[in-house]
Amino acid sequence: MEEKKKAIRPAGIICVFLASVAFSTGGLLIKLIPWAALAINGARNLIGAAVIGIYLLIRRHRIVISLPVVTGALSMIGVTTLFALANKLTTAANTIVLQFTAPVFVILLMAVIYHSRPTRTDLITCGAVLAGVGLFFADGISAGNWLGNLLALLSGICYAGVFMMNTGRNADALSSCFLGQLAAGILFTPLCAGETDFSFPVLAAVLALGVIQVGGAYILFSEGIQVTPAVTASLITGLEPIMNPAWTAIFYGETISGLALAGAVIVFAAVLLYNIRMSRKQAD
Repeated sequence: MEEKKKAIRPAGIICVFLASVAFSTGGLLIKLIPWAALAINGARNLIGAAVIGIYLLIRRHRIVISLPVVTGALSMIGVTTLFALANKLTTAANTIVLQFTAPVFVILLMAVIYHSRPTRTDLITCGAVLAGVGLFFADGISAGNWLGNLLALLSGICYAGVFMMNTGRNADALSSCFLGQLAAGILFTPLCAGETDFSFPVLAAVLALGVIQVGGAYILFSEGIQVTPAVTASLITGLEPIMNPAWTAIFYGETISGLALAGAVIVFAAVLLYNIRMSRKQAD
């Protein structure tokens, strides 16, 4: 199996960028909803699946069933579920930055699946990111939110699978998004029956999560990565780890510790420098 070669196109980059803006609202909205994490995840995925389903009908896009599609769908279930759980157990900043380690796992998956030998730059980046992650876990043990940090890191592994869900033959990103969100929605939405607060602000936040942060964002993301290489797409979303905790700090008053901030700077700087290097190489 060979990875599909893709030339970087401005339209694809714009779609991935807008998707990252939509994704960044997740931390704040999940914090604002006084429901259990799995109930929130079920509702937002069911709404998101409806949005993507309508889009598929409009585009007359047939759903593809294949191993890459199913793998992408499972990655989708994993990343949305683990993100929601982590966001309730640790800070939004910790959650999104640890999920931002996805490029490291993309590198590893590319090496395992496509036998793409990691370069020296790949290895240095991986080492720096792992050092930053270590600071998060050192902070998490003292703050009592180590489980949330662990779930966020596992979300990053699943997110790598999402970035690669249009890689390989018989892959179809939109099908993976739709099937993954539909499955998560069917599985977890019944848990909403155990909730008690169905006030307008809560339902509005749930609707925004489904329509904007899940459905709309993944439509943009799926369209964008069709013409954007996997690693490049994962790195373009570098704005999300900045905006996500910013929204939460401004509208929710949540702060980040000094140790976690140091880890965030290391992770973000390593990935940003890697992005610049990759962009130059692809331009050449």
